[in-house]
Amino acid sequence: MYGLGVLKGLWVTIKNFTLSYFTRKRLTTVQYPEERITLSEHARTFPILVYDESPDKLRCVACEICAKECPPKCISIVRAQDEAGKPLKQPKFFDIDYSVCMNCGICEEVCPFDSIYMDRQFELSAYERSEEFLYTKDRLAKSAEYFSKIRPETAKKVEEKRKAKEK
Repeated sequence: MYGLGVLKGLWVTIKNFTLSYFTRKRLTTVQYPEERITLSEHARTFPILVYDESPDKLRCVACEICAKECPPKCISIVRAQDEAGKPLKQPKFFDIDYSVCMNCGICEEVCPFDSIYMDRQFELSAYERSEEFLYTKDRLAKSAEYFSKIRPETAKKVEEKRKAKEK
């Protein structure tokens, strides 16, 4: 029968419209920027690097797994070396080009050292695209306290896992 798909689509629309008046989670328009939606804990925005004691001591060991797995290849890492040329377990440079990042969260998923996570900041407008969206290691570094404030459940699990590894 012709038009059956259209009628089914209209039925779904009418059902959702009427049920939105009787449920607590009503679909309404938010008047942004005056009103803001609270983001969930696992909202994917842009990556950050977590450090424990000081910004010089990141959790990152420059294994470059996140850079290899990143689909748009927006992460670039250069491993630090000592005076003899031996590679150290820390990044000398860790850059993320936010203008290329597609917020997929794969870097967070593949990191075995719990160092890279997705932040909840999403308002990153700028006039110049080339320099202001290139985030270096200094701009990416956020404390573990900041991380536990934006993602308390995840931070608690990470700390439990890290303490279990130390024992």
